[in-house]
Amino acid sequence: MKCIIMLIMALTLSACASPYVQGKSADIGPAHLDGAAFVTRDGLRLALQVWQAERPRAVVIGLHGMNEYANAFTMPGSWWAARGITLYAYDQRGFGRSPNRGLWAGTEAMTQDAQDMVSLVRARHPHVPIYLMGVSMGGAVALSSLARHPDMKIDGLILVAPAVWGWSVLNPFYKVSLWVAAHTFPGKTFAGSGLKIMPSDNIEMLRANYYDDFVIKGTRTDAIYGLVGLMDEGYSSVDKVKVRTLFLYGAKDEIIPRKPVKKAAARLSGPKRIVVYQNGYHMLLRDLQAKTVWRDISAWIEDPQSPLPSGEEKPSFGAN
Repeated sequence: MKCIIMLIMALTLSACASPYVQGKSADIGPAHLDGAAFVTRDGLRLALQVWQAERPRAVVIGLHGMNEYANAFTMPGSWWAARGITLYAYDQRGFGRSPNRGLWAGTEAMTQDAQDMVSLVRARHPHVPIYLMGVSMGGAVALSSLARHPDMKIDGLILVAPAVWGWSVLNPFYKVSLWVAAHTFPGKTFAGSGLKIMPSDNIEMLRANYYDDFVIKGTRTDAIYGLVGLMDEGYSSVDKVKVRTLFLYGAKDEIIPRKPVKKAAARLSGPKRIVVYQNGYHMLLRDLQAKTVWRDISAWIEDPQSPLPSGEEKPSFGAN
């Protein structure tokens, strides 16, 4: 009955407003790297950070999570650079220091940017293995990008607590509620501070994020709506991913439910390694045990067949 009532409300109120999507403007030239910026094909300057190894044995392109920005990779970036892995990360559209911060960019624009970034980094490092790493929302962007651009030339995919929890696995009541909200008050923001969810055990890092002006604190309703659509495409894209994949998840993750993540991991059709960290939270790359994760990623890049240092690999995502 609740679903029926919400559906009637949705049909009644749908004319009030529509979720806003920045979208992608017409191309004005090829995407390119310009100093500390990634310039998109439609002319946006997205802030770029690079943790450069002196003699890189591999290059990783990092796609950050929802409401964060490239600076989220500082901790692993510095550690990897000292060990021969260069990390590139840019502020995705609508996040961090990019234009129109807080406004949802749309899956088409975000996946095109990822494809272009891979091509640019590949051109800059033609003889070095290139890996795409997606964290949370970035994982959904990475999966959707590979499905939309099957010719993307990467040597491996790293999924860190990927956001694969979209419409197809969302509670029906939540589906209707979100649809109504996004089409009634799309610009209303929610901070989520009352949810009592613990994204990490690294309290010092969480406190720094709170005081970081570039980390979005209040998320627009239509951005949440757009995120769910992106996550749904990421979830449905898993079957199309053939590239070698390292799939990482924390057993204490309170953000992305275990059930859809487990299903997504099982559906990966290419060579895969699955690691479930018993002491890991959602922000695996910045938890208190983050170095354990960094070491596993570095070891997998060095030799994708050898045992991982953590010893927490789960061939079938574990029994539960």
